[in-house]
Amino acid sequence: MADTGSKRQFLALKLEALSESEVGEVLDYVSLIESTRRSKTAPLVLDDEVVAALADAHENRRARQAFEWEAVRRKAERRAAVHM
Repeated sequence: MADTGSKRQFLALKLEALSESEVGEVLDYVSLIESTRRSKTAPLVLDDEVVAALADAHENRRARQAFEWEAVRRKAERRAAVHM
């Protein structure tokens, strides 16, 4: 990817224009991305094949993602309430 530097510079400029609470929301989103990456790379140690199949089921992945988004949303609301 040739323009990685320019994308990073563009992101840095965008971050400069955000308020502190918005920067907090961005950081929460970055944490969400990192946790998703870690969960994809972490080896699963499950003994039971049924449990392994259920853990990787599409609806369970979506539920985990929705739960993480909700946690990020609640954090952002608490930060916004503190900064008011």
